[in-house]
Amino acid sequence: MNLVADTKLRFLFDIRELLQQWGLEASHAHHFNIVFGIFFILLLALLSDVITRRVIIIVITRLVARTKTIWDDILLEKKVFNRFSHLAPAIVLWYSVGYVLSDYPVAMDLSQKALGIYMILVTLMALNAFLKGLNEIYQTLPVAQGRSIKGYIQVAQIIFFSIALILIISLLTGTSPTALLAGLGAVAAVLMLVFKDTILGLVAGIQLSANDMLRLGDWITMTKFGADGNVVEITLNTVKVRNFDKTITTIPTYSMVSDSFVNWRGTEDEGARRFKKYLNINMRSVKFCDPGLLERLSVIPSVKEYVVHQEAKKSRRGEGSMMLHEGEFTNLTLFRKYLVGVLKNHSGLNQKMTMVVRQLQPTECGIPIEIIAFCKGTDALAYEELQSDLFDHILAIIPEFELSIFQLPMSF
Repeated sequence: MNLVADTKLRFLFDIRELLQQWGLEASHAHHFNIVFGIFFILLLALLSDVITRRVIIIVITRLVARTKTIWDDILLEKKVFNRFSHLAPAIVLWYSVGYVLSDYPVAMDLSQKALGIYMILVTLMALNAFLKGLNEIYQTLPVAQGRSIKGYIQVAQIIFFSIALILIISLLTGTSPTALLAGLGAVAAVLMLVFKDTILGLVAGIQLSANDMLRLGDWITMTKFGADGNVVEITLNTVKVRNFDKTITTIPTYSMVSDSFVNWRGTEDEGARRFKKYLNINMRSVKFCDPGLLERLSVIPSVKEYVVHQEAKKSRRGEGSMMLHEGEFTNLTLFRKYLVGVLKNHSGLNQKMTMVVRQLQPTECGIPIEIIAFCKGTDALAYEELQSDLFDHILAIIPEFELSIFQLPMSF
């Protein structure tokens, strides 16, 4: 059956007998037959190109326009179908050239190798366009929010390019692809060195994705690379961060695993951002409150509540005392209670989260009073304004408690 089909196909390209019947000499008929065969296979290739690109592609375009899905529109936009259509004339030429150039094995072999390489490259470009389209299709899905597959797409591209290269070398050398793959073991160390960053990036990308360490849009800080901004791209080899000063920092993907970085996603998810600041109180200004100072400060609700509570505890305990000045209040203590009251009544602070006013270890620079609280929202401008306003007030109110801030040079 194959022999019959081969004979019929050969008849389409071989008209030497017919030419000789028309009176041409055998040598002239032979040359004319080759010219006719080349013209005929080019005509077949052109016809196949017209059918695929002008008919099939038009039909596919119209079908895609009628569907409600997005994925086919993306594939059409990436010209995946157009690129695959280029295979049709190449396949026609590849099969036909064997009949036309059967008497010229060298020319036939070179032609088929060239056409084979062309088909490999066309297939590679089509698959590359398909992978890019696949990435865009993925980005339209809800699961893609904050998760990038661009690194995996790049891995697939590398694999396809490697396969294409092996097939092309196999065609040019006449060596089996399996034999070429077996020979790669000898240069594995070199390949590992050349693709070191790619391999590290692939492993790091898998770890980042599996452990949900990094997503697109995350605000991260990585001091080592001067990065402080939002992640805009995650690829196989690099992570791009758009800093708040609008510059772009490019970080090796494997560095996101080997080095530490701060991801502020938790802050944004909670809708609150913590501030932690302190000021140094001059030790020499700390004292027990005299009656006048205590009376003046007791008009403050948070201070009054504390004073009343402490006096009630003292009365329940009785007159016995184990400390000098027990029951008296220092201006620093009342100042801390005042700050607690300010934080608890501040409309810009998240009252459900931790609020702390505490005294740290005294140093040669005075007594550090640390204030920890969470602002509502994560807007950077509102965050900075709230802190500034709060500490402006604190610095202005400190003299009311007859306290002073430590600063260099000291002034009294």
